[in-house]
Amino acid sequence: MSEAPANYISEPLLVYLDDAASNKPAPGGGSVSACVGALGAALVDMVCSLTCGREKFAAVDAEMTTLSGVAQVARGRLQQLLQEDTTAYNGVIDAYKLPKDTPEQQAARTEAVQAGLKVAADVPLEICRVAVEVCRLSKVAAGLGNPHAVTDAGIGAVLGEAAVVGAALNVRINLGSITDAAYVAQTAAIIDEIQAEAAALRADVLAITLSKI
Repeated sequence: MSEAPANYISEPLLVYLDDAASNKPAPGGGSVSACVGALGAALVDMVCSLTCGREKFAAVDAEMTTLSGVAQVARGRLQQLLQEDTTAYNGVIDAYKLPKDTPEQQAARTEAVQAGLKVAADVPLEICRVAVEVCRLSKVAAGLGNPHAVTDAGIGAVLGEAAVVGAALNVRINLGSITDAAYVAQTAAIIDEIQAEAAALRADVLAITLSKI
């Protein structure tokens, strides 16, 4: 069995960065994309923190309080995915190590590899889904939040889109080895749609941001 990676959620940031820079198979681009998305969600929450409870922004207090809660959920999920992506490919690695001396073993090995590849694609696909939500939240934060923190909302959208693009690359590389044509077509269409939405949202949020600085 493949060695389990460290629990990066509880490790110092330097440990994560050093492992990302090392020759270890994980954390890799998918996990780093989730980390970037989590940072974007944290910035959205920062805008909320700098807005909520201030008399000047009382008219949007309820909406920004709700936004804060949603941003925290997105951040928490991306933190989980940061860790999940470090183990997602282990099933593929273990499957390739299975014996292949007989036709039966070869068939079992192929089935295990394909199942592992789908898991390895599904995790970054989930990163894409949550990261585009960060872009949506950033747009609300940029429009309603404390204008002194509008650049943080803008950066949140940039990071959200970066997380989408990065995770989508990890989805695509796994799709290239998956033989289930229907799964490949459906998943490719999903990430195309998510990437298009993330790019549009990032453009919208940067336009709002630039109009306020």
